[in-house]
Amino acid sequence: MYTKQDSFSELLKTESFFLLIKPEDNIYSNTSIRNSFLEELESLVKLGLKNIEISWSKNVDWLDFVSEIKLKYPRINLGSASIVNKQSIEDSLKIGLNFSMMKFWDKDLFNYSKTKNYLLIPGIKNLKDLEEAINLNCNVIKIYPIKSKDSSIDILNFKNIDFIAAGGLSINDVKTYKSLGYKAIVIGDKAIINKKFDPKICEWLRNN
Repeated sequence: MYTKQDSFSELLKTESFFLLIKPEDNIYSNTSIRNSFLEELESLVKLGLKNIEISWSKNVDWLDFVSEIKLKYPRINLGSASIVNKQSIEDSLKIGLNFSMMKFWDKDLFNYSKTKNYLLIPGIKNLKDLEEAINLNCNVIKIYPIKSKDSSIDILNFKNIDFIAAGGLSINDVKTYKSLGYKAIVIGDKAIINKKFDPKICEWLRNN
Protein backbone atom coordinates (compact mmCIF):
# COMPACT_ATOMS: atom_id res chain seq x y z
CA MET A 1 0.00 0.00 0.00
CA TYR A 2 1.35 3.41 -0.99
CA THR A 3 1.36 5.58 2.13
CA LYS A 4 1.76 9.27 2.96
CA GLN A 5 5.26 8.45 4.17
CA ASP A 6 6.03 6.96 0.76
CA SER A 7 4.86 10.00 -1.17
CA PHE A 8 6.77 12.26 1.22
CA SER A 9 9.89 10.15 0.67
CA GLU A 10 9.43 10.46 -3.11
CA LEU A 11 9.31 14.22 -2.74
CA LEU A 12 12.55 14.24 -0.71
CA LYS A 13 14.40 12.81 -3.70
CA THR A 14 14.11 16.15 -5.46
CA GLU A 15 13.83 18.68 -2.62
CA SER A 16 16.69 20.01 -0.52
CA PHE A 17 15.19 22.17 2.20
CA PHE A 18 12.12 23.12 4.19
CA LEU A 19 11.48 26.75 4.97
CA LEU A 20 10.24 26.96 8.56
CA ILE A 21 8.21 30.08 9.27
CA LYS A 22 7.70 31.13 12.88
CA PRO A 23 5.08 33.89 12.74
CA GLU A 24 5.05 36.50 15.48
CA ASP A 25 1.61 37.29 16.86
CA ASN A 26 1.50 40.70 15.14
CA ILE A 27 1.30 38.95 11.76
CA TYR A 28 -2.25 37.86 12.64
CA SER A 29 -3.49 41.23 13.83
CA ASN A 30 -1.59 43.64 11.61
CA THR A 31 -2.73 43.57 7.99
CA SER A 32 0.24 45.46 6.58
CA ILE A 33 2.76 43.17 8.31
CA ARG A 34 0.85 40.14 7.02
CA ASN A 35 0.62 41.51 3.47
CA SER A 36 4.29 42.34 3.26
CA PHE A 37 5.14 38.85 4.55
CA LEU A 38 2.83 37.26 1.93
CA GLU A 39 4.45 39.34 -0.83
CA GLU A 40 7.88 38.11 0.19
CA LEU A 41 6.64 34.55 0.31
CA GLU A 42 5.11 34.96 -3.14
CA SER A 43 8.49 35.89 -4.59
CA LEU A 44 10.09 32.74 -3.11
CA VAL A 45 7.27 30.53 -4.42
CA LYS A 46 7.71 32.05 -7.89
CA LEU A 47 11.38 31.13 -7.74
CA GLY A 48 10.41 27.53 -7.00
CA LEU A 49 10.11 27.16 -3.22
CA LYS A 50 8.38 23.81 -2.66
CA ASN A 51 8.36 23.03 1.08
CA ILE A 52 6.99 25.32 3.76
CA GLU A 53 6.21 24.57 7.37
CA ILE A 54 4.61 27.00 9.77
CA SER A 55 4.99 26.80 13.53
CA TRP A 56 1.72 25.90 15.17
CA SER A 57 0.26 28.52 17.49
CA LYS A 58 -2.62 28.64 19.97
CA ASN A 59 -3.49 32.02 18.45
CA VAL A 60 -7.11 31.88 17.26
CA ASP A 61 -6.07 33.38 13.90
CA TRP A 62 -3.45 30.72 13.16
CA LEU A 63 -5.95 28.54 11.29
CA ASP A 64 -7.05 31.39 9.00
CA PHE A 65 -3.49 32.50 8.34
CA VAL A 66 -2.28 29.01 7.34
CA SER A 67 -5.50 28.28 5.41
CA GLU A 68 -4.89 31.40 3.34
CA ILE A 69 -1.43 30.15 2.36
CA LYS A 70 -2.83 26.69 1.61
CA LEU A 71 -5.52 28.14 -0.67
CA LYS A 72 -3.13 30.47 -2.42
CA TYR A 73 -0.48 27.79 -3.07
CA PRO A 74 -2.26 24.44 -3.46
CA ARG A 75 0.85 22.84 -4.97
CA ILE A 76 3.18 23.71 -2.13
CA ASN A 77 4.10 20.91 0.25
CA LEU A 78 2.70 22.72 3.29
CA GLY A 79 3.03 21.51 6.86
CA SER A 80 3.07 22.65 10.45
CA ALA A 81 5.92 22.55 12.94
CA SER A 82 6.56 22.47 16.68
CA ILE A 83 3.68 20.05 17.16
CA VAL A 84 3.22 19.50 20.89
CA ASN A 85 -0.32 18.24 21.50
CA LYS A 86 -3.41 16.67 19.92
CA GLN A 87 -4.92 20.10 19.28
CA SER A 88 -2.03 21.03 16.97
CA ILE A 89 -2.61 17.82 14.98
CA GLU A 90 -6.36 18.45 14.81
CA ASP A 91 -5.76 22.02 13.56
CA SER A 92 -3.35 20.73 10.91
CA LEU A 93 -5.89 18.13 9.78
CA LYS A 94 -8.62 20.76 9.63
CA ILE A 95 -6.60 22.81 7.13
CA GLY A 96 -5.62 19.71 5.17
CA LEU A 97 -1.87 20.06 5.65
CA ASN A 98 0.43 17.44 4.13
CA PHE A 99 2.59 16.78 7.19
CA SER A 100 3.70 18.07 10.58
CA MET A 101 7.01 17.99 12.42
CA MET A 102 7.39 17.46 16.15
CA LYS A 103 10.06 19.27 18.09
CA PHE A 104 10.95 16.15 20.07
CA TRP A 105 9.95 12.49 20.21
CA ASP A 106 6.53 11.89 21.74
CA LYS A 107 5.42 8.29 21.24
CA ASP A 108 1.78 8.92 22.26
CA LEU A 109 1.44 11.87 19.89
CA PHE A 110 3.02 9.86 17.07
CA ASN A 111 0.56 7.02 17.64
CA TYR A 112 -2.34 9.47 17.80
CA SER A 113 -1.39 10.89 14.39
CA LYS A 114 -1.23 7.35 13.00
CA THR A 115 -4.82 6.73 14.09
CA LYS A 116 -5.71 9.80 12.02
CA ASN A 117 -3.66 8.56 9.04
CA TYR A 118 -1.62 11.75 9.33
CA LEU A 119 2.12 12.11 8.68
CA LEU A 120 3.89 13.33 11.82
CA ILE A 121 7.68 13.54 11.62
CA PRO A 122 9.47 13.32 14.96
CA GLY A 123 12.47 15.33 16.12
CA ILE A 124 15.06 12.97 17.57
CA LYS A 125 18.57 13.35 18.94
CA ASN A 126 19.29 10.12 20.83
CA LEU A 127 19.58 6.50 19.75
CA LYS A 128 16.94 5.13 22.14
CA ASP A 129 14.21 7.41 20.73
CA LEU A 130 15.39 6.73 17.18
CA GLU A 131 15.06 2.98 17.65
CA GLU A 132 11.64 3.37 19.27
CA ALA A 133 10.42 5.49 16.34
CA ILE A 134 11.75 2.98 13.80
CA ASN A 135 10.01 0.14 15.67
CA LEU A 136 6.76 2.06 15.17
CA ASN A 137 7.39 2.07 11.39
CA CYS A 138 8.44 5.70 11.26
CA ASN A 139 10.65 6.10 8.19
CA VAL A 140 10.95 9.90 7.91
CA ILE A 141 12.89 11.31 10.84
CA LYS A 142 14.16 14.78 11.70
CA ILE A 143 17.42 14.86 13.64
CA TYR A 144 17.04 17.84 15.97
CA PRO A 145 18.91 19.69 17.24
CA ILE A 146 21.45 18.42 14.75
CA LYS A 147 24.37 20.08 16.56
CA SER A 148 23.72 18.10 19.77
CA LYS A 149 22.68 14.72 18.45
CA ASP A 150 24.14 11.62 20.10
CA SER A 151 27.41 10.63 18.49
CA SER A 152 26.12 7.04 18.56
CA ILE A 153 23.64 7.91 15.80
CA ASP A 154 25.14 7.11 12.43
CA ILE A 155 22.41 7.75 9.90
CA LEU A 156 24.24 5.68 7.28
CA ASN A 157 23.42 2.58 9.36
CA PHE A 158 19.70 3.07 8.68
CA LYS A 159 19.22 2.34 5.03
CA ASN A 160 15.44 2.68 4.69
CA ILE A 161 15.02 5.87 6.72
CA ASP A 162 14.87 9.36 5.24
CA PHE A 163 16.67 11.76 7.56
CA ILE A 164 16.17 15.52 7.70
CA ALA A 165 18.62 17.75 9.59
CA ALA A 166 17.29 20.68 11.64
CA GLY A 167 18.33 23.24 14.22
CA GLY A 168 20.36 26.39 13.56
CA LEU A 169 20.92 25.67 9.85
CA SER A 170 21.00 28.09 6.93
CA ILE A 171 20.76 27.72 3.16
CA ASN A 172 24.58 27.49 3.14
CA ASP A 173 24.32 24.13 4.93
CA VAL A 174 22.32 22.30 2.25
CA LYS A 175 25.34 20.88 0.42
CA THR A 176 27.16 19.75 3.58
CA TYR A 177 24.23 17.83 5.03
CA LYS A 178 23.23 16.27 1.71
CA SER A 179 26.79 14.98 1.43
CA LEU A 180 26.44 13.43 4.91
CA GLY A 181 23.39 11.45 3.78
CA TYR A 182 20.54 13.72 4.89
CA LYS A 183 17.74 14.04 2.35
CA ALA A 184 16.98 17.65 3.28
CA ILE A 185 17.44 20.31 5.94
CA VAL A 186 15.06 22.65 7.77
CA ILE A 187 15.92 26.34 7.71
CA GLY A 188 14.22 28.16 10.57
CA ASP A 189 15.66 31.13 12.48
CA LYS A 190 18.41 31.63 9.91
CA ALA A 191 15.84 32.01 7.11
CA ILE A 192 15.16 35.51 8.39
CA ILE A 193 17.71 38.31 8.37
CA ASN A 194 16.60 41.78 9.51
CA LYS A 195 12.96 40.66 9.37
CA LYS A 196 13.31 39.66 5.69
CA PHE A 197 13.96 36.28 4.11
CA ASP A 198 17.67 35.62 3.65
CA PRO A 199 18.50 36.83 0.10
CA LYS A 200 20.74 33.77 -0.30
CA ILE A 201 17.59 31.64 -0.33
CA CYS A 202 16.40 33.51 -3.45
CA GLU A 203 19.82 33.07 -4.97
CA TRP A 204 19.83 29.34 -4.23
CA LEU A 205 16.33 28.89 -5.72
CA ARG A 206 17.39 30.75 -8.89
CA ASN A 207 20.39 28.50 -9.34
CA ASN A 208 18.86 25.11 -8.54
